[in-house]
Amino acid sequence: MVARTLITNPTRRPLVAPSILSADFARLGDEVRATLDAGADLMHLDVMDGHFVPNLTMGPALCASLRRALPEVVLDVHLMVDDPARFVAPFAAAGADHLTFHIEAVPEPAALVREIHDAGLTAGLAINPPTDVRAVLPHLDAVDLVLVMSVNPGFSGQAFIPEVLDKVRAVAPRLRDDQRLEMDGGVNARTVEACRAAGCDLIVAASAIFGTTDYRAAIDTLRGRPISVETT
Repeated sequence: MVARTLITNPTRRPLVAPSILSADFARLGDEVRATLDAGADLMHLDVMDGHFVPNLTMGPALCASLRRALPEVVLDVHLMVDDPARFVAPFAAAGADHLTFHIEAVPEPAALVREIHDAGLTAGLAINPPTDVRAVLPHLDAVDLVLVMSVNPGFSGQAFIPEVLDKVRAVAPRLRDDQRLEMDGGVNARTVEACRAAGCDLIVAASAIFGTTDYRAAIDTLRGRPISVETT
């Protein structure tokens, strides 16, 4: 239960998750390993179906390849799909540790959260920029993580939408110490401080990491000064 230990561990904050959407897929294993060696805590996999968002990306086969190549890595899978329930079993079998799905796709998420937990994974609930934050508030207790999208999902490299920080400020005080608040989209050296200040403790970044020549410096910048350190 590596993911549950990492995601629900209140002494280890903040976490940085490189999104492989901006990695070089021709050398994906090497690039992922390099970010982990540079201090990344987990890897973020953006799964898009071409319907829920206007793009197609990776599926369970790529997740399984990363699991075989890097058996100890925590794989955080973000399902930007119309029917996320279809993908719980395939991604669990592929070695995913965590699945996040969207409130816009599943307005009543309790049953799907239970299904994800029953599969042995941690569960997250995501919200897009146009969606009222009140859509997720009744469901916070059930999930291990809340993901606030800071761009309209679909493509890497978009500009950060600062208004979503109001959602973060609304959600953060309602979460327990063993829950995470994740930010994804347009997060970089210029925007990350506002994300952390608003309450995010899991930072996803794509081009801000993979678009640089110094992964360690990029990850250190995104992490900022740790709120606390992991103890042994």
